Amino acid sequence: MANTASAKKAARVIARRTAVNQARRSRMRTFLRKLEDAIASGDKTAASAAFQAAQPEIMRAAQKGVLHKNTASRKVSRLATRIAKIGA
Repeated sequence: MANTASAKKAARVIARRTAVNQARRSRMRTFLRKLEDAIASGDKTAASAAFQAAQPEIMRAAQKGVLHKNTASRKVSRLATRIAKIGA
């Protein structure tokens, strides 16, 4: 347990940041889940629309530090490839 005032404050800050990051991660995963459902359905227009909604969320998560930027770029690239293969 934190003993000093600065350590107690640091613990409070960490708890707040954790809650914010958890919300951001959850929001991103929700968009990814919708995209996965659209890809699984095989509907290219629905998948493209879901991708257009999910891509900014993934990149925003990277910008805010929830994901590493290369991880976010890799996810976007792989999802785009999967969508391109639908109906091809």
